[in-house]
Amino acid sequence: MMETINVVTPQAEMLAVLPKQQRLFIGVPKETIMQEHRVALAPHSVATLTAHGHRVLVQSGAGEQSKYSDHEYSEAGAEIAGSPEEVYKADVLVKVAPPTLAEIDLMRPNQVVISPIHLPMLNAEYIQKLQKKRVIALAMEYIRDDDTGVFPLVRVMSEIAGISAILIAADLLATARGGKGVLLGGIAGVPPAKVIILGAGVVAEFATRTALGLGAEVRIFDNNVYKLMRLQKHVGRQLHTSVINPIHLREQLITADVAIGALHSAQANTPIVVSEDIVRLMKPGSVIVDVSIDQGGCFETSEMSNHDEPTFVKHGVIHYCVPNIPSRVARTASDAISNILTSLLLKAEAGGIHALITSHPGLRNGVYTYKGSLTNAYLGERFQIKTTNLDLLITSDF
Repeated sequence: MMETINVVTPQAEMLAVLPKQQRLFIGVPKETIMQEHRVALAPHSVATLTAHGHRVLVQSGAGEQSKYSDHEYSEAGAEIAGSPEEVYKADVLVKVAPPTLAEIDLMRPNQVVISPIHLPMLNAEYIQKLQKKRVIALAMEYIRDDDTGVFPLVRVMSEIAGISAILIAADLLATARGGKGVLLGGIAGVPPAKVIILGAGVVAEFATRTALGLGAEVRIFDNNVYKLMRLQKHVGRQLHTSVINPIHLREQLITADVAIGALHSAQANTPIVVSEDIVRLMKPGSVIVDVSIDQGGCFETSEMSNHDEPTFVKHGVIHYCVPNIPSRVARTASDAISNILTSLLLKAEAGGIHALITSHPGLRNGVYTYKGSLTNAYLGERFQIKTTNLDLLITSDF
């Protein structure tokens, strides 16, 4: 009797094919304008990126103002470049100051640059030069998180700016600085300084916390009642809040010792809510710190200043209008920016930075020039330049 042999035939198995990891070539230039002391990537972030197989090229001296040496970057796995020309060969450039016209000359088509834009510095020539270079330019402050809807880089810089604004104002009130000679928090028997904060966002929240911590009297104005409620909840105590009623705001400002401009616009410049006539009525020696100056400022008398000459006096009122306030604490600010950019760049591993822009609406929100086209409607209207819908441009690429 013959034995029956069962033959087992191997079956095909479907295996998931992971997308090939994209190796990014990232450049970190040394900043040369606006007394910028921050750097876009700290050594600990470089170590993370290089451990994932990415190439990072850092210009020599890029981190020295944040107290990061070339040796620390080299030990973290970065290559050190001796000139900006070398760094600008990278596919992705990360900066904490807007590119200069000379730096735009070093760019090439399809290169991605992630940096802030400062509206008071922007002009039509600048935009047109980016268009001619056909680069993909992203504004840091307009990049939005897809899950929460917040602007992460704006948030962390706003936290720093809010705390710093009050500390700056407290210093400028001193007699030696030309101020009223008023101690922000007051003492027993002497009332504290009166601080008016315009806006109820993150800058305002951290300015409020700091001012209250120092003992100041704080009053907050914003037309968004929900924001006022949220700020009050986050601070955890009853506050003097109000919508921006022109009559009430005028009454408060003319008796204020400090006024903080903390309004932020998601797409355009901030509205001017304090006229020059009101500033003229403010107390001599009082202080205005306009944190909104990078979007044009919310005081009519505001003019962009810098870290070398941060203040000016107009109508007897001391103005501080430096757009990159967080650069005063460069190490803390650099670490904060670096953490966010690193997370963003690591997301690009699956298909590259261009694919990431295509698939993430929050990142697309930061794009303002794309391969020769201006895609930000506000900038187009402001400089009378034709704009094209970014989604249409991306669709046409496929």
